[in-house]
Amino acid sequence: MRTTAEAGLEECGPDPVLFRWLGQAHAAEDEDDHDAEAEAAYRQGLALAPDDLGLLVSYLELSLRADAFAYSGRAARAVPLQARIEELAPPGSPERERVDAATGWAGRGYWDDVKSSAVQGQAHQEAVAEQSVLVTEALRRAARGESDAGDGEDLKAAELAAAVELLQGPRNAPLRLLLAHRVAAYVLTFILSFSLNKTLVWSGVVDFSMWGWLFWIPLLAAEGKLREAKRLGRERVIARIQQRHEETNTV
Repeated sequence: MRTTAEAGLEECGPDPVLFRWLGQAHAAEDEDDHDAEAEAAYRQGLALAPDDLGLLVSYLELSLRADAFAYSGRAARAVPLQARIEELAPPGSPERERVDAATGWAGRGYWDDVKSSAVQGQAHQEAVAEQSVLVTEALRRAARGESDAGDGEDLKAAELAAAVELLQGPRNAPLRLLLAHRVAAYVLTFILSFSLNKTLVWSGVVDFSMWGWLFWIPLLAAEGKLREAKRLGRERVIARIQQRHEETNTV
């Protein structure tokens, strides 16, 4: 997104929408340097369009996330930004909903963060489990000679195609087996890891054992393949979108 926004600014000149996209792309990195770049983009956009609600809300979200000690100026801008948004955006509008969501997140306490992390963790595990099922089905289709279309701009299809590509071959057969029986593999790995550690401690061989954690290496390798497939799929889709835009501009 940063590349596309920067190319648009270079080709079309300053534009509030492009500055908002550029700022959001930097803010998504959640790093200090990128936050500074995001703020600069938002300020440039607001200099062109002071009442642009998209820019105002995005800047507010960045300000609420800022550390009040390290970046007191950025954090302090949240108050006037929120006031201006409430003047411009009617109640019930998407912008006001984003403001409510952002301020609710900023005002959360410790236990709210704990509960939110638990929900996010559960959602992540469900997503990974679903991905394991989809990858296993795609691998079975590939074994039958059926090819899935992963050369378009569909992100999920691209990720599946990348996973099939990364998990092919005899060397990856154990990883394919673990993904096909992911829940059972996790349960069995936990039992083996816990049992080995306890056995070594109870037998007096060691006072504290970490050897059981070695049983987790194959599972971590399988999960790593899925993460690599997601990254590779995204990169391929982005490259295809950029290529399509270049071809369109050429024509």
